[in-house]
Amino acid sequence: MRNQGQGSAFTENKTESYQEERQMEYEGMVYRPPSEAYSLIIQVTIGCSQNDCIFCNMYKEKRFRMRPLQDVLADFREAREYYNSIGKIFLADGDALICKNEYLNEILKYIREEIPECRQVTCYASPKSVMIKTKEELRELRENGLDMVYMGLESGNAQVLKFMKKGATPDEMIQSASKIKQAGIRLSVTAISGLGGKKLWMEHAVDTGKVFSAMKPDYIGLLTLMIEPGLPLEEKIRSGEFELITPYDNLKETKLMLEHMDCPGCIFRSNHASNYVNLRGTLNEDRDKMIAKLDEAIQGNLHLKEEWMRGF
Repeated sequence: MRNQGQGSAFTENKTESYQEERQMEYEGMVYRPPSEAYSLIIQVTIGCSQNDCIFCNMYKEKRFRMRPLQDVLADFREAREYYNSIGKIFLADGDALICKNEYLNEILKYIREEIPECRQVTCYASPKSVMIKTKEELRELRENGLDMVYMGLESGNAQVLKFMKKGATPDEMIQSASKIKQAGIRLSVTAISGLGGKKLWMEHAVDTGKVFSAMKPDYIGLLTLMIEPGLPLEEKIRSGEFELITPYDNLKETKLMLEHMDCPGCIFRSNHASNYVNLRGTLNEDRDKMIAKLDEAIQGNLHLKEEWMRGF
């Protein structure tokens, strides 16, 4: 599923392995957050440590595992040889933070010594990968150059998280965010509009806004649910167990979510390819402006993105 952002090692939105060209190893499809479009992407893990979420099929074809350290470093050496300047690095696949500190520190040390111009190193994280690390281990990673992690909240409602098999509770999300922030690591968190369906859209909106307020991330990214063929959630829709909300209900949900957010200084973005209306601003100062834009769209005075354009 492209809700998390999907892309190649450098600039494209989607890629398969291209070992022949660069002699670097990429297994399967490579995914990255939208903001990492121009980053060097190296697979540290293959797949996702959770991989049970029924709204996501990004890593369903992959068996989760860590790559051998020598293979990872070989990819970095190849990139160092090929590129004169590497400004940003994203450590893929899903949940690279779950790797042991000794392993991650070797990678961060190589980046620091051999790619000194790199100004940012990031990776995906999960509540599980954060909670199994001590505060000291997280601080150590920060000191060695890990600047920011991306975490998927998806919903602040416990019932929605359980139904979607996210593998974490709202409280665990909040605790994880606190540990990351205390370690000095910046935090970017995503949620998915429409994930509560018709039955729980209001609860999803209100609770997600409240959990965001408790997490106090540096960045918030709001995406919109997309149903791709073969998605586990698709069967729930066919059976009537889950009903999608309309595009206009998505806008109402986003408005309600924003009304329940209190995250001063947080950069808010709802400009992913999946979104019907693009929003961007800084909370809390730009909240009213973003809500006004949503009201305009709800009233039919603003064009919504066509379905065929979503995801591209």
